[in-house]
Amino acid sequence: MSNVESDSPQDLGPLRALCAGDGARLDLLEAALALSTLRRGEAVDLAPFRQHVAAMSADVADLVRRRGATPESLAEVIARSYAYRGDSETYDDLQNADLVRVIERRKGLPVALAILYLHVARTQGWDAEGLAFPGHFLIRVGIEGARHVVDPFHEGDVRDAAGLRDLLRQVSGPAAELTPDHFDPVSDRDVLLRLENNVRLRLARREEWPGAAQSLDRMLAISPDQPELLFEAGQLNARLDKRRAAIAAFERFLDTSAGRSDPALRQRASALLQELRRGLN
Repeated sequence: MSNVESDSPQDLGPLRALCAGDGARLDLLEAALALSTLRRGEAVDLAPFRQHVAAMSADVADLVRRRGATPESLAEVIARSYAYRGDSETYDDLQNADLVRVIERRKGLPVALAILYLHVARTQGWDAEGLAFPGHFLIRVGIEGARHVVDPFHEGDVRDAAGLRDLLRQVSGPAAELTPDHFDPVSDRDVLLRLENNVRLRLARREEWPGAAQSLDRMLAISPDQPELLFEAGQLNARLDKRRAAIAAFERFLDTSAGRSDPALRQRASALLQELRRGLN
């Protein structure tokens, strides 16, 4: 299946609908599958992928019935029975942020794998959420009053304090220490933004600007009024000489960012907006 960004217009309506509301809890599986479909620009039969994830959820439920509810049940099924793992060999491959390809290949980025773990955990009735751990996406699963930190990238490893400290020092340096904010929960909307941001950044690094602009449009469908995304959309559309789209993005940025953005950034947006408007005359 192709993983090339399509140049055709995107129908962002279904994604917007999936991401409506406060964004704290969303249907992460359906939203991530919608992102996969949008990247292709063509219809994808998602039924086999939904069935696959449902089978994993059923297998975890069966394991819990037989052995009791533990966070290790997730790894037993997802990592060992279904062979999901983090892709450390080709980490920057765009396929690692595409849930359809992650399911087909059984490997991906931490946040993509985390979406599968979160969905399967929630189908068990467990409280599960992403964490604001720096540099590496982790989830926390609550089972019968106890909370456990799970690392989807490393085969669902349940991390204790010592393991989390070692992981932090790997990503942040040998002097780093755990602090309470490393365990702040993130909203499901932020999980999806992080997933799509992996695509946008990789396309931008390759200077594939049309694809990066489409990725940014998907991020704005997930979070329509995020000032930094609107400002970047203005800049990127201006780069692509899509002046009306750039003007609309900067106007929305100025409308939504009052009191939320650096005044110097607002001044820069105003100057760029005036320049773009002059260019239309």
